[in-house]
Amino acid sequence: MKIAIIIERIDIALGGAERSVFELAAALSALNVDVTILAAKGRTEMPNITILCDTLPGKRTPLGRFARALRQHLAQHHYDIIHSVLPFDFAHVYQPRGGSYTETILRNAASYENRIVALYKTATAPFNFRRTALLRAERNICRNPRGPLVVAISNYVAMQFRRHYNLAHDRIVTIPNGVTLSSPADSARAKKLLTQILSQLPPSHRHSPVLFLFVANNFRLKGLVPLIKAFHAAAMEKPMSPACLIVAGHGPSLKYRHLAKKLAVDARIVFLGSLRSVQDALSITDVAVLPTFYDPASRFILEALTAAKPVITTAFNGAADLFTDNRHGKVIDDPRNTSALARAINHFSDKANITAASDAIIHDDLRRNIGIDRAANQLMSLYESILQKGKPK
Repeated sequence: MKIAIIIERIDIALGGAERSVFELAAALSALNVDVTILAAKGRTEMPNITILCDTLPGKRTPLGRFARALRQHLAQHHYDIIHSVLPFDFAHVYQPRGGSYTETILRNAASYENRIVALYKTATAPFNFRRTALLRAERNICRNPRGPLVVAISNYVAMQFRRHYNLAHDRIVTIPNGVTLSSPADSARAKKLLTQILSQLPPSHRHSPVLFLFVANNFRLKGLVPLIKAFHAAAMEKPMSPACLIVAGHGPSLKYRHLAKKLAVDARIVFLGSLRSVQDALSITDVAVLPTFYDPASRFILEALTAAKPVITTAFNGAADLFTDNRHGKVIDDPRNTSALARAINHFSDKANITAASDAIIHDDLRRNIGIDRAANQLMSLYESILQKGKPK
């Protein structure tokens, strides 16, 4: 079977969607599938990647220009299945790694504290011409009864397509996101990282702290403000709590440092900057926390579960599909519900509760269900079903 996977840019550093495509391609290849990644831009020496618009200026490629390049390529090369993460009507499968564009716009606006700013972001969204083109293309393929199947990476994403586009149930297939099961952390690097963290905590917090790890690049969208406020509320309820927050990611941190100082929780918070290895950080911390305003299926939360770490996230994170609330972690109804978030923090400030959740993650074998191999096998079944039905493209 020959599969083409379409993505805009080849650069793992861009984020989770790009990394997930690479991991998926590798997992499908391990199933003896001939996989080619078709991208508009990028630099790579890998033989299974074809760059179609590398001569065009700029980092981004207009959707229409990429579509024409793809059609020219597909006219000259045969693939049994065309799997796209962009909304192209000539694909067999549309798998929006970032969820629907409509939901993305709405949840991005909701992440702003200032209501006027939130309304402004919603009102001005149509002036982002690239995103508007993508939204229009997504809407059109949902309206077309012969359009591609939508493969949702979580129930949350499936709900978005039903709610925003009234897409029929038989046009949506939910295949939960998966991640590569990483090798063990590097013990030397992890020990060095722990020493770095403890050195930045005051002496009163260095003895047996409970370390909550937050990893993101967009601190606003991923809920760092409500998290800092929740740490304040948790500390007010339990002043002697050992809970400390480790913030990792390359986003600007000055605003969040000021907020932590204003709320007198700066002694409990360490800003690390970019991480060399999330696995190293998970190995020396206790709980993963991501009170996100929007995440179709967070890799960070899934990676934490594979490391048997309890997690705290929100109902706006599709990764919540793959663990059980109040058994493996906590799901908060809304990131702005700082009271519920503070209660979750205080719950896991007790190491007995951490151990119970971690043991449940191991006992229930969540690691196997979260692996990319499971997702690849489910996709293979879908591809075979499409071919059996003989749907031409």
